[in-house]
Amino acid sequence: MQFIYVLLGWEGSAADGRVLRDAISRKNGLNIPQGCYYLCDAGYTNGDGFFAPYRGQRYHLNDWKQGHQPTTPREYFNMKHSQARNCIERCFGILKARWAILREKSFYPVKTQCRIISACCLLYNFIRSEMPLDPVETDYVEVDNSQTEEVNESEMIRHCEPSTAWTEWKEKLAEDMFTSWLASRNLG
Repeated sequence: MQFIYVLLGWEGSAADGRVLRDAISRKNGLNIPQGCYYLCDAGYTNGDGFFAPYRGQRYHLNDWKQGHQPTTPREYFNMKHSQARNCIERCFGILKARWAILREKSFYPVKTQCRIISACCLLYNFIRSEMPLDPVETDYVEVDNSQTEEVNESEMIRHCEPSTAWTEWKEKLAEDMFTSWLASRNLG
């Protein structure tokens, strides 16, 4: 529930993949250690370090609240992916709820807008780390403040391209998750 990397200055119409490639190619840019990943939406490539949902399958949580149950591994994966990404969307919602300046169109110069957004994200993280109970956040979630392990720079993912190995791993994971879920339902 904290921002770990913020890339500012891109226009809203820029393609997600283009912005991501810029973020991971910059000096001191976005670092993704091998074997780790970020959840991303369907606008991104499913490749090393980036876990996108399956396209053409039910995805949004509202699809599952209407009593529908997943019938395939891909649907089940998308349901779980959507639940996990909901945390990400919640961070943005809290950020905008706290600072009204982020809710409306800005007429400041781009450089000033970037500084405002950066300051708001930094303050958001500071509040999350220092306040045991955040009054803006109604459903408090315990934050894991454990130290992260140092990772060698050569072990970072430096490109964003489709990966057959990553797709196969995702397929196996989806199948294993679905099988486990079906087994747990049969035991109940």
